Order: sequence, then structure tokens, then C-alpha cells
Amino acid sequence: MQAGYECDRVTDEGLSGAEDEIVWQQVCTEGGFFITLDLDFSDVRRFPPGTHPGILLVRSRNRSRQAVLEILSRVTTEQPLEILKGCLVVADEMQTRIRRPYLSESER
Repeated sequence: MQAGYECDRVTDEGLSGAEDEIVWQQVCTEGGFFITLDLDFSDVRRFPPGTHPGILLVRSRNRSRQAVLEILSRVTTEQPLEILKGCLVVADEMQTRIRRPYLSESER
């Protein structure tokens, strides 16, 4: 992807096959936006928006590299990842759904 973002793959970090908790600890330690195809990370009770750097769950019908890159390209064209910090973003071929952190009355 040529949107100007720096990224690491799980394999680059030596975490291929690691438990979700280990991967998640690394994501939070590094503070990077997490892009995944793993549905486990869509659980807002376990990963509440606003408590993490941001999660983008890619829900491609076709899990090919090209299909995933097309979704990523569309999402980053619509909104920079910096704006989505702390959000749970679920994107497929057609749409992007964003669950933003809950703001209390005093934070609005």
C-alpha cells in the first residue's frame, strides 16, 4: 500500500502463530494502529474503543492480498488512520463502519 504508512506484519515481529494476547500486548506497546482479519479483535467488551491505538478489522470475502489491499486503500482514502485512533473500524468491499470511543457529557 502506498498511502505513506509504515507497517509491520505479525511475521515481521516474530509473532506468527502467537496467541491473541501476545500479539495484542505488542500492538499496545508499540502504539500502532492494528489491522487484522481476525474476528477475535472485534469484541468491544474485550477491546473497548478508546482503550487502544485503534483496530481495523478487514472483512474481505476474498482473503487474497489484492482484495485486502483494495479495502485498505479505500479506507485510508476515505479517512486517515490518525482520525480513527482509538476506534474499532470494520471494513469490507462496500462499506466502512466505525465504532468511536464513548464520550461522557463532560468530554463532549
